[in-house]
Amino acid sequence: KIFWRTVRGMVPHKTHRGANALDRLTSYEGVPPPYDKKKRMVVPSCMRVTCLKTRRRFCVLGRLSTEVGWKYEPVIKTLEARRKVKSAIWYKKEVVKKKCRTKAAATAKIPQ
Repeated sequence: KIFWRTVRGMVPHKTHRGANALDRLTSYEGVPPPYDKKKRMVVPSCMRVTCLKTRRRFCVLGRLSTEVGWKYEPVIKTLEARRKVKSAIWYKKEVVKKKCRTKAAATAKIPQ
C-alpha cells in the first residue's frame, strides 16, 4: 500500500491516462506464488550502486513500513532466509554440473 501510494504521487492519477496506468500497477508483499518459482535476475542498470551517487541518501521500504506499523517483517525475513539456503544449494549443484560438462567436453573425442 505504501509503495502504491508513492507511485500514485508520481503519476497524474486524476487524468484518464494516469488512472489507467494505476489500474495496471500491481504490488505485492514479498514474492507471490506464480513468481516465487521463477529464476530471479539482477538488472545492473537498476542497482542502487550504479544509479545513485555515493553522497545521496536512500531508504528501504521494508524498514519504513516496519517503523510505521507493518507487522510482517519477521515473516519476510524467515522466507528470505529459506530462499537463500535453497539458492545456495542450487548454485552448488550448478557449479558441479558445469565442471562435469567442461571435463566431458575436454575428454570427448569428436570424429571429424
